[in-house]
Amino acid sequence: MPAASEEGRLVTNGMSEHARSEENANSGLLVQVFPEDFGQDHPLAGVEFQRKLEEKAFVLGGKTYQAPAQLVGDFLADRPSTGIGKVTPSYALGVTPTDLSQLFPEYITSSMKEALLGFDKKIQGFAMNDAIMTGVESRSSSPVRINRDEESFQSISTQGIYPSGEGAGFAGGIVSAAIDGLKCAEQMIASYARPE
Repeated sequence: MPAASEEGRLVTNGMSEHARSEENANSGLLVQVFPEDFGQDHPLAGVEFQRKLEEKAFVLGGKTYQAPAQLVGDFLADRPSTGIGKVTPSYALGVTPTDLSQLFPEYITSSMKEALLGFDKKIQGFAMNDAIMTGVESRSSSPVRINRDEESFQSISTQGIYPSGEGAGFAGGIVSAAIDGLKCAEQMIASYARPE
């Protein structure tokens, strides 16, 4: 699904339609990055890192809002894709076959390859040659993190506020956001509970 919010940038989201009756199953393949990967020591360096990836994705897609895409077999073999195989892309605006290693730094590309092969051992066919990788899904988690106390989970700067989930930088998906919300709720309940 197209998810860009700025002109000249491209963002995808691997969501499924509510009936889950589409031809393909979609998922997001996420790779962890760290503040030291951003190349600068600035509070919004993660935002700049994200924006650069989104600009590169727009260019690799042909500057038409088509998403850059690559067959998994080609990605694992380090060769650009020149067409699509048996799997029909589900990205609404179309895809442009390319080489996704031009989009990502090497440490992201190598982590993605490792993840694909690992998933394929657990879910046979996950890394099948004709599976399509479409990108970039750069907004699975906030590129900034709101500071909170490690024990109480309250904001360091504003008592009574419990930063949590994706938007606060503590999760990278629906399940991890829900778990983080539960942890915050438990801490909130504990802080207001009357002593026995």
